[in-house]
Amino acid sequence: MTSKYSHKKESIEILVSNFLRYFILLILLNNCSLDTKSGIWTDKKDLILVENKDVSAVFTKDKLLNKEFNVNLKIKLTSKLINNSIANNLTNNNGRINYDGELKKISKFKFSKIDNFKYYEPELIFESGNLIFNDNKGSIIKFDPNSRIIWKKNYYNKQEKKLKPVLTLGKSEKTLIVADNISKNYALNLKNGNLLWSNYNSSPFNSQIKTYKDKFFIIDFDNILRCFLIKDGTELWNVKAGNTFIKSQKKHSIIIVENVLYFNNSTGDITAVDIDSGVMLWQTPTQNSTIYEDTFLLKNSNIVSNNKMIIFSNNKNEFYSIDLKTGNLKWKQNINSSVQSSIVNNLIFTITNEGFLMIINSETGGIVRITDIFGNLKKGKGSKIRLLSDKRMNPLYFFDKKIKQKENETNRPKFKPNGFIVGKNNIYLTTDHGRLFIINIESGKTRSIIKIDNKKISSPFVLNNNLFLIKDDSIIKLD
Repeated sequence: MTSKYSHKKESIEILVSNFLRYFILLILLNNCSLDTKSGIWTDKKDLILVENKDVSAVFTKDKLLNKEFNVNLKIKLTSKLINNSIANNLTNNNGRINYDGELKKISKFKFSKIDNFKYYEPELIFESGNLIFNDNKGSIIKFDPNSRIIWKKNYYNKQEKKLKPVLTLGKSEKTLIVADNISKNYALNLKNGNLLWSNYNSSPFNSQIKTYKDKFFIIDFDNILRCFLIKDGTELWNVKAGNTFIKSQKKHSIIIVENVLYFNNSTGDITAVDIDSGVMLWQTPTQNSTIYEDTFLLKNSNIVSNNKMIIFSNNKNEFYSIDLKTGNLKWKQNINSSVQSSIVNNLIFTITNEGFLMIINSETGGIVRITDIFGNLKKGKGSKIRLLSDKRMNPLYFFDKKIKQKENETNRPKFKPNGFIVGKNNIYLTTDHGRLFIINIESGKTRSIIKIDNKKISSPFVLNNNLFLIKDDSIIKLD
């Protein structure tokens, strides 16, 4: 009897112990935002494969995220692929793009060198396989796929050309919209480049251009959102949203979801406006400081939406998720990033200014994985670098030996990320010193680095299985 009782008691203790063990594991997984409610573990969305069973708790909200986390976590994406990163992107969300090229140079589109390109945020326009961009004197050039010029138009006088206007381009089905930093906006026929109309504004323009149905939208330096008719440039309405004394160094961003336009301003406010009437629906401030100097130094990323929320970050260690309908704050993380994020189902991909690849649960804000892209690039170790014309791989060394390392502080490289896209199997990241990083999504490790230039290159653009990068005097097309 005693033997049977002891055996039965021991079995019960084992069952209770196993139950407690699994219960604790479920709590840890829930804290790490790897829960079934968020859809990460289901086979219908992105699949996260955990090879290291020792998954630790998520970082606390009051801690700056500048260390690697869950580096052994393998991520396999099974979400739907998007064919192009720039085709009528009203939400600024590139998602996961169907690109996995060999990154060989196919062609080069040349134009006169753009001064101060490091402050420039260029955007490409594509029309029936052709490429449209501008040069340093305000000329707009349409190239065919073989780099031949189809037409080149300039609608600036001699005095305006000397100012070297910085152009922003947008397009509707048949019309190219142009706005600049000398208060001019105009429209061209996409087919032949002929001028359709031209207007002057009371203030220079400083935002993306979004076209929607028969209207286009743009923000000026006075933090005023303006709505124009595409056909003749007539202004229909405008909304002032922010202090006009604060001038942003960063181009404002605009998204459109279900007949509502959302935009940010130089003071960090997010505003929702009805497209038809121009009536403000809500406005959410994100900065409490009233000190002009602090606001002037604020650099926001582009706002991005997945039709449920708006996400964006800034250079003040703040990453926000805001409810699309109400403007209420959903969650906030301490992430220091100025680049545009991408949402892939319920995962957010972003890269910090210090070079950490962050993967975040979009529903909860929990950190899934952090890998250090730049910190492991030491001489003789880690990733390799090659030129476009050179298949050989050479050791990469980007650290500044003159910088003295402080106690407990990592000597980070001086360059910064400029923009990225999430591809089929890799992330393609550009930097302000002319490199293209190819980062494996599954492991988060840098596979290779290609030298494009020694100065800033644009964020990557993908169209028809080709990747495009803009530098100060040309556009590089890769397969």
